Amino acid sequence: MNAQALKIILMMSTLGLGSVTLMGCQQESEPSTESVQNEAVLPLIQAHTEKVTGVQSLSCEKEGCTRYDLQSVKTNVDWIDQYFYDRIKRAEPVAFKVNQAKQESEVDVNSLDQRNIRVGYLGQQANLATFVMKSYQFKTGSEFGMYHHEYVNFDLTQKKRLALEDILKKGVDAKLLDQLYDANMLWLQAHDIEKAQLKLSDNFYINAQGLVLVYPLYEMADYTTGMPELKIPHDQLAALLKPEYLPNLAQQEMPKP
Repeated sequence: MNAQALKIILMMSTLGLGSVTLMGCQQESEPSTESVQNEAVLPLIQAHTEKVTGVQSLSCEKEGCTRYDLQSVKTNVDWIDQYFYDRIKRAEPVAFKVNQAKQESEVDVNSLDQRNIRVGYLGQQANLATFVMKSYQFKTGSEFGMYHHEYVNFDLTQKKRLALEDILKKGVDAKLLDQLYDANMLWLQAHDIEKAQLKLSDNFYINAQGLVLVYPLYEMADYTTGMPELKIPHDQLAALLKPEYLPNLAQQEMPKP
């Protein structure tokens, strides 16, 4: 083999190695199909409220008759719909029984107990979707009914409901209590609630204004006050919440259902 032929072979080998190297770099820089699919999984929630099917509007037992009004959300996310259906079924099992001895026309409407549940969709910020489950119970002969608003926050990526501890940074509970008291001091003092009495609530929602902790009827004040809401302002949350749950200031205020 002469020198000229050897030179040509060496040049071709070098070009071939360069092509392989370039292809390798391109393969490393391109995202995998799996990662692209994972990023696309996050749904944009669409929801409306509708009556729960397969339930009785009236149920009569030995203790008396109860009228039910049960409404849940219908969304484009099946596991969310199933979560609320299961919750309602556990809360009101009698309404799902098929045996019904009396018609509503046979019952004195003034003697009916009332039990209502209504689930509403509040909004979504990235992977965080928030709903509210409103329940109301009225017992015949009572002066007034009892109600409760339970806020339900889902992480759409993890497909699970979030507790307060899930959104907080590690070890910030005491700091959160301090800031919660300071931010709501005037209201708390007006209701004779000292700092040592204040506890965190696992009933919460997040909006553009900050973190809101919601407390049951009678826990902090009388019935007429309703369910107290204590707020931590947005500008204090960076030190308390995990980054993925920080509210976006550009987000609109969540509507009350």
